Amino acid sequence: AILSLSSTGGVWLTVDDKLKIASLLDTLGVHYIEAGNPGSNVKDALFFSRAQKELELKNAKLVAFGATVRKGISPKDDENIQSLLSANTEAVCIFGKCWDLHAEHILGVDLLENLGLIADTVAYLKGMGKEVIFDAEHFFDGYKHNKEYALACINTAAGSGADMVCLCDTNGGTFPHEVADAVTAAAAVCRAPISIHAHNDTGMADAVTLCAIMSGAVGFQATISGIGERCGNANLFTTLANLTLKLGYDTVPKENLKKMRAISVAYAEIANVRQLSRAPYVGKHAFYHKAGMHVDVILKAPHAMEHIDPALVGNHRETAISDIAGSRAMWERMRRVAPEISREDPAVKEVLNQIKEMELNGYQFEGADASLELLIRKKLGKFNHHFDLIAFKVLVEEPHSPDVSLATIEIGVGGEIEITAAQGNGPVNALDAAARKALERFYPSLRQIRLTDYKVRVLDTNATASEVRVVIETRDDKHTWSTVGVSTDVINASWIALVDSLEYKLLKDELEKGGES
Repeated sequence: AILSLSSTGGVWLTVDDKLKIASLLDTLGVHYIEAGNPGSNVKDALFFSRAQKELELKNAKLVAFGATVRKGISPKDDENIQSLLSANTEAVCIFGKCWDLHAEHILGVDLLENLGLIADTVAYLKGMGKEVIFDAEHFFDGYKHNKEYALACINTAAGSGADMVCLCDTNGGTFPHEVADAVTAAAAVCRAPISIHAHNDTGMADAVTLCAIMSGAVGFQATISGIGERCGNANLFTTLANLTLKLGYDTVPKENLKKMRAISVAYAEIANVRQLSRAPYVGKHAFYHKAGMHVDVILKAPHAMEHIDPALVGNHRETAISDIAGSRAMWERMRRVAPEISREDPAVKEVLNQIKEMELNGYQFEGADASLELLIRKKLGKFNHHFDLIAFKVLVEEPHSPDVSLATIEIGVGGEIEITAAQGNGPVNALDAAARKALERFYPSLRQIRLTDYKVRVLDTNATASEVRVVIETRDDKHTWSTVGVSTDVINASWIALVDSLEYKLLKDELEKGGES
């Protein structure tokens, strides 16, 4: 597996970010980490310089990425080629044109000259002691247009010493059956091992990658969570799991797959992107069951409703508690808080009925598990409030400064009263800042948390009289949790969700100190 670690649209990674992510991927067991183009990006050059000093990789080889030599220049005089050597990596990845259209109309060379550029670059880098991966750019489009020439390009690279030839679906428009045909033909004539690099422009990058492997490719390129240029690339996590758990291929050590969920969450945090909750295998909802009949089945025989054991990829099962949930699902959820509770305990039915009543009034707990846990603990007498709201006021200055709000808040903690004020970018941000400012003196750990998402939904069509539901997502350095509030006033709904968020953080702190998870 070759993992691409370049920044892309919507994702900007610092050098420190890339160093952290490279270390995570090494623990997963990927074989190569393609970490950037030192010839075109100063930040990438700095990464390779620091990586030599700071990274102690046990499984992966770092790979520097660049283009074939330019027309009319010797490799020893080409700055981009020399930058690859300066990166001081054991392996390099070189991309060259394999579509005659690109050779003639983009590079402006004739077809024989393009083969010469490929041969000269590969042979030079091999002569400098590098392991060379040849990225056959636009191979599949070239294969459709001029099969003989596309195959000649990869054979030229292999004949010049390339250790692996990676067939690229650069435009992402090739269908699986077309990939299977082209890979079979390439593997039959190419003297080097074949791998695959698929883009996701038709939503088929993962399927294309599997088809290529099943047709004779022995490796693949992918990105974390499929994040990449345009519509992205093959998803590292999905592809590894499919190949290893479903098809029985030897990829990374099978036990390492248990790290995938944690690595996907850590990457989202480092890159400051939202993790897709419905991502296969590693998403929060990948093993999430809501329908009442489904939940009943999953509690009796998990394999009857799940294609794998979630633990194999470091994930876990969730059963939704909603207006269609049954008492068994509610009992199973309550047992996390009170393992000793029996299914016949009246509290099970009481909590279920309360949830159903609250959902009639607009609440929804499927995406707010922290609020659900607090509700259960309150019903079971396993929760103590950490603070009490006495009063708050939020001011928005219109029309001069509509984005700046001021919140004042009066909070009671253990008989003490704290009054604070804070500004924020909008009323909710100001209220959050004021509340934490008041509470941090009593609970310093609240400095660790931050709101990472805020959603508002209007629940009916009565315009300004409508009820609204607010869902807040919060993170600290270990956990992410979501809470919900409902009111006819968006500020009050936000406050309800915010209180649950703060209370949940303080509850988790107490449980961890007491040895509970």
